[in-house]
Amino acid sequence: MSSNRNHKTYLKSLNITAAFLAAVMFVIFPACSGKDKNLAEAISENDTLPSMTSLGVTTLISDSGITRYKVVAEEWLIHDKKNPPYWAFEKGVYLEKFDTLFRIDASIKADTAYYHEKKKLWELKGNVQILSQRGDKFQTNLLFWDEKKEKVYSDQFIQIEQEDKIIKGYGFESNQDLTEYIIKNTTGVFTVEDTAPAPVQPADSTKNDSIKTDRKL
Repeated sequence: MSSNRNHKTYLKSLNITAAFLAAVMFVIFPACSGKDKNLAEAISENDTLPSMTSLGVTTLISDSGITRYKVVAEEWLIHDKKNPPYWAFEKGVYLEKFDTLFRIDASIKADTAYYHEKKKLWELKGNVQILSQRGDKFQTNLLFWDEKKEKVYSDQFIQIEQEDKIIKGYGFESNQDLTEYIIKNTTGVFTVEDTAPAPVQPADSTKNDSIKTDRKL
């Protein structure tokens, strides 16, 4: 009899303990779940923020121990937590590219620029202006510079001013030294002295036209 009473007391105590644990778990887990959600949101939000923000930048960038670029920018943001990571120059950028003897190969200005680190690809947007070592001037609104392939290209309208003439067209490919390039879908070629440039034709009406320019130094 005593044994049965003790067994019932044990079961009653066990049930009370189980009920208490269940109540505690019911209170704690939703709270933890909410915290985890907030934490996940915070982590997600932090991932969208740049890991580095620099203002009023003037710096030199090296590649394989060789100084290759000078960068001047009002704001430089590095997003290395993004996949893929990239740099952002959303308030404009001025670049100087150097050869192995630290001579300026080209200078580049753009309203906005992004550098995709893994691809080693520059994406230049808005009022892009390039001055090559030869003195040729390039103007477009979108330009890509692939460091791995050593190639510069665009599918947008581009104007190239050489010493004696100006060439306009849609689509452009060049070596990264800007000494040998092809202009696709040309819309006008005229001498610098011309006071009335040739009218720009629709791109599709000249889609088979192209000009290859060899500007080797």
